Amino acid sequence: MMPPSAAAGPIPETNPRPARRPRYPGKNPRAFHQKYKELNSDSYPETVRKVEASGKTAAGTHRPICTQEILGVLSPRPGQIGIDATLGYGGHAERLLQSLNPGGFLLGLDTDGVQLQRATARLRTLGYGPESFEGIQTNFAGIGRLVPARWPGGVDFILADLGCSSMQLDDPLRGFSFKHQGPLDMRMNQNKGPSAAEWLGSVKEDRLARALREHGDVLNAEAMARGLCDARKSAPIRTTTDLKEIVRRLCPMLGGKLRSPKDPVIEPIIRQVFQAVRIAVNDEFSALEMFLRAAAGCLKPGGRLAVLTFHSGEDRRVKAALKRDGARGVYGAVAGDVLRPAAEEIRGNPRASSAKLRWAVKAPSA
Repeated sequence: MMPPSAAAGPIPETNPRPARRPRYPGKNPRAFHQKYKELNSDSYPETVRKVEASGKTAAGTHRPICTQEILGVLSPRPGQIGIDATLGYGGHAERLLQSLNPGGFLLGLDTDGVQLQRATARLRTLGYGPESFEGIQTNFAGIGRLVPARWPGGVDFILADLGCSSMQLDDPLRGFSFKHQGPLDMRMNQNKGPSAAEWLGSVKEDRLARALREHGDVLNAEAMARGLCDARKSAPIRTTTDLKEIVRRLCPMLGGKLRSPKDPVIEPIIRQVFQAVRIAVNDEFSALEMFLRAAAGCLKPGGRLAVLTFHSGEDRRVKAALKRDGARGVYGAVAGDVLRPAAEEIRGNPRASSAKLRWAVKAPSA
């Protein structure tokens, strides 16, 4: 007769071996998906601190920019109601919530459902429950309908941090950056609209030229558009590397002082093309203009608006809208000069170097 333990089968291990860490060549991980410590920042905070101390952004995170300047402009206080119209990783939201509690409430908006879920979970772990924070997946262009339905009298402040977050730029699967091989997607909301590859495959040459010129300040935009349209006849432009290499080959043919496809001057041009395509795919400027037209109507008298931009196309639109509404008496005070991040912040986070912060205060009687 077998002993009872044998009849019941093998005894399970009480101390199973821990899972092996991901393997990668070299001393440190290079690919985005290999940086398992940075991608699990809650479990490896020391690794994240080391990365940030070196002037870089940890994979899967985003470092909020101009935080002190934004807090100074918006002046959040306990009990107030505010909106973070571009939630991202929730870095600005975290600091705003610290000032709003007790009794305050922050609504976070983001068109990127993946990042919205991550940011909401992160803020929940920091102790901000539904009574103080809610996240909604929506484009901030619809703020003019959203806010009056919930707060007819308006809110105390609105923040918009424009452009891409580091999480989107650094993830090769999102296709925003030419520095990583990946599918040419570029959509903020991956469940809506054509990808960048699909857009480039069908856009007409004149519309592409206009996007390159107006969204990316690309010189010789017409010639660049013609070259891209010719290139897609030979093979579809499907990946970030496809687009980067086509632009690299085209640049010496467009005139100017470019000598070869390896000329270092070409990289900024590639960046401009990627920016222009991204803005067109997400219709970012139309959304921004809708947001700016509606923002003042969503604020209480004396309510505050802050907008953080990262390139000239965004900043021109924000500046013009605030100036227009200031002249109409909608805003009682409008920023005369932009606020920029301090030199110390730029040294610690080079991505802050192009940031410009503009603000406005709604007139008491508007």
